[in-house]
Amino acid sequence: MIVNNPQFRPPAEARSLILRVDRGCPHNRCTFCAMYRDARYERLSLDEVRELVEQEARLATGPRRIFLADGDVMRRPFEQLMCILEMLNAAFLRLARVSTYANGRSIVTKSETELEALRALKLHTLYMGMESGDESLLQRCRKGDTAEQMVRAVTSAQAAGLRMSVMVLLGLGGTEGSEAHAACTAEGLNRMQPRLLSALRVITVPGTELHADVEAGVFQPLTEWQVVWELRELIARLQLRSTVFRANHSSNIVPIEARFPHDKPRVLAELDALLASGSLDKASPGRMPMSL
Repeated sequence: MIVNNPQFRPPAEARSLILRVDRGCPHNRCTFCAMYRDARYERLSLDEVRELVEQEARLATGPRRIFLADGDVMRRPFEQLMCILEMLNAAFLRLARVSTYANGRSIVTKSETELEALRALKLHTLYMGMESGDESLLQRCRKGDTAEQMVRAVTSAQAAGLRMSVMVLLGLGGTEGSEAHAACTAEGLNRMQPRLLSALRVITVPGTELHADVEAGVFQPLTEWQVVWELRELIARLQLRSTVFRANHSSNIVPIEARFPHDKPRVLAELDALLASGSLDKASPGRMPMSL
């Protein structure tokens, strides 16, 4: 029996069947992330994936949505991804869509023809952590992707009919890098034009290099007021033609759901009112959740 015990998935995949076909993250070096620090990266063989699929097919009652875990299943070679999707389509007759995490480098290694072939087998949404569009900040965070790679990844995936859900991290540049982080991230997003966009506030998790930098005084986190200001600056610079935007994770100071460009004036007005209200902490990050 193959153990299927995924720990992480996007909030939007709460009702999906989660299949842990990989273990851990192939990159696993980002200074802010602790998700897979204790998991050695390994891929199930195709025979093991088949066993897992058959095992879950006996338990599941015709799922329509499946999420492939762990981090960056798109790193697998195209032929393996095709084989896995063919297994899923054969085993789950009501299947409508398959989604997974994906890094920019993993997407750009696939041609548009290959991406279209994966889409034809019901691959639907790729969740990509952009984090920032500031190249120097991405290097400091050891992201592993460049901003240019991620722009190419989103544009090529969406041209092939896939839906991209892109995440950015507010506060990742600290107090010194906040303005550049907002400006460069907006520039990258404007080039990408992602269908889905979410903004989370960076949380310093014990055991990560970013947390150690905060403890050592090397990294100065944004105050509660500064985080909202950074979000306001990011949104003001966005020129998105058709994007669903969310900033409603527990890490966010104010929950936001909007469609751009239609709701951009409303969101900016709400953030301006909040910044002027005097209710935000200007001395500290304020109350923080335990983790992302």
